[in-house]
Amino acid sequence: MESAYTPSQVAEYLSYIGLPPSFQPSSNPTLNLDYLTALFTHHITAIPYDNLSIHYSPAHAIPLDPQSLFSKIVSARRGRGGYCMETSILFNHMLRALGFDAYLTGVRIRPRVDGVPQGESYTGWVHLVNIVTVPDSEVKYAVDVGFGGDGMTVPMPLVNGLVHHNSLGTQEIRFVREFIPNQRFRGEGAHKMWVYQVRNGKDKNWVSFFAFQDQFEFFEEDFGNLNWYTSQSPESHQTWTPLAIRFLRGVGEDGRARVVGKVMMVKGVIKRNLTGKTELVKACTTEEERVEALRELFGIHLTGEEVVSIRGRQAELVG
Repeated sequence: MESAYTPSQVAEYLSYIGLPPSFQPSSNPTLNLDYLTALFTHHITAIPYDNLSIHYSPAHAIPLDPQSLFSKIVSARRGRGGYCMETSILFNHMLRALGFDAYLTGVRIRPRVDGVPQGESYTGWVHLVNIVTVPDSEVKYAVDVGFGGDGMTVPMPLVNGLVHHNSLGTQEIRFVREFIPNQRFRGEGAHKMWVYQVRNGKDKNWVSFFAFQDQFEFFEEDFGNLNWYTSQSPESHQTWTPLAIRFLRGVGEDGRARVVGKVMMVKGVIKRNLTGKTELVKACTTEEERVEALRELFGIHLTGEEVVSIRGRQAELVG
């Protein structure tokens, strides 16, 4: 399937994320890792992760058709992002419109306790990640624009055990190729999974966050199933936990954009990480405080209709 976006929509998106002129289609850039990295960095620092449409919208639902996503995230100019499926689907169509070979696959996540993955089991498919092949290379890259604060900040080649610095402090990330505990069939023909792991320093233990199989492409029909459970089921933490994460953009020594920090909101608690260490910024206790904090700290502007739509719901802050 071709990209859902027209050249004028692609141009509007690239302008919105602030991609430098050297990477604009008019400059005929080479579709290489530098281009993919620049596109990824500008996307995650311009478009936040947020699940606010579940909580702050009259329908309390997440449309996934590409045109609705474009209108909400790009055209509206209100600083809105989306949760994993929204941002990943938008990014997938942009990648294909620009000439990259990209497809989406489903991801299983380890449940968290107090923000840290716990136990051996993984969930069902509740997340999406883009798998991208750079022209003239057989290496596949995982590019995840929608995992939030513990997500990758660089495109990651699917190479077993290769360690990457994750922009802030001493945090490192890698993929390992292995069976996850849920897998009972491990005989001939069984497929190991790519497991995304994070550690906050070379002296720390690796923690597994999510797993996927790059050989299995997910289609639009699959997105609907994932989206309904994740955004509507009371078993999904998304339905009772408002979230927002914005990566902050700076300039590296090479003059290119890089991630220099992040601001994160879980329910009403807002934290910031600029040096690898997390500090408390604000603990909101009312809706007025949270809406104002979203505007000031995340650049997210909610409409009056969206603001009042959370009233009487489980996620409302009532003081």
